[in-house]
Amino acid sequence: MHIKASKGYNVFRIINTIVMILVVFITLYPFIYLIAQSFSSDVAVAAGKVTFFPVDFTTATYKYLLKDNKFFRYYGNTILYSALGTVLSVAFTALLAYPLSKEKLRLNKFFTPFVVFTMYFTGGLIPNYILVTQWLHMGNTIWAVVLPGAISTFNLLLMKSFFAGLPETLEEAASIDGLGVYGIFLKIVLPLSKPIIATMSLFYLVGMWNEWFGPFLYLDDDALKPIALWVRQLVEGANSVDVGSTAEASSVQATLKSATMVLTSLPIICVYPFVQKYFVQGMTMGAVKG
Repeated sequence: MHIKASKGYNVFRIINTIVMILVVFITLYPFIYLIAQSFSSDVAVAAGKVTFFPVDFTTATYKYLLKDNKFFRYYGNTILYSALGTVLSVAFTALLAYPLSKEKLRLNKFFTPFVVFTMYFTGGLIPNYILVTQWLHMGNTIWAVVLPGAISTFNLLLMKSFFAGLPETLEEAASIDGLGVYGIFLKIVLPLSKPIIATMSLFYLVGMWNEWFGPFLYLDDDALKPIALWVRQLVEGANSVDVGSTAEASSVQATLKSATMVLTSLPIICVYPFVQKYFVQGMTMGAVKG
């Protein structure tokens, strides 16, 4: 039997639709504006004529960027840091979250609050810098970028809650069949944890891809810097960014920032649709269970 929707419900649907459209517009407009600006002439951008669509359409900025060796070097560094950092971070987080999810773990009531403590208090910027550069001697290396923030406490707690929600009977059955702790973790727990692993991978990937402060502190070699640090310098108009003095370079000054940010954002935008299903599922199960 078809139930006719009430007038109040129809009004709610209309208002809800309008609000959602506004939210989508507010969310997408900055990126749409960047794209339009990157394909516009510098004169049109400087005059404030660009809104939704490019004005005086041109691809000069992208041609200039794609011929710049520095851009590709920084982009390659970012890909390397993001891939290695994500793999290490997910692995370390899983290895720590799994034992912490077991209430029978000895001193669990000590270790868990100890880990949570680091979420609210840190050693400070100067001690961290001294630790990384002088004590661990990782300054000006890839490890200074990927290791100091390898484990996020927030991500660790989400993964811990997910592991705690898995049926213990599966692990008990695997133990009876002769699997040890590592065998259970690798062959039983991890295959069932694709949603939370995909979620954590996305979190760490986005964080590492956008990371600039760590490289800013620890990397002096220009050849090791990531694209995010270059973008930051562009946005702030840093004099250290050399965009050249040729006529071609001067013609793209006004749109260079936008084009660089568009090219920097594209990989993350392309990755998200493939992990969206796992992302929603992992966030829901990780937050509710445990």
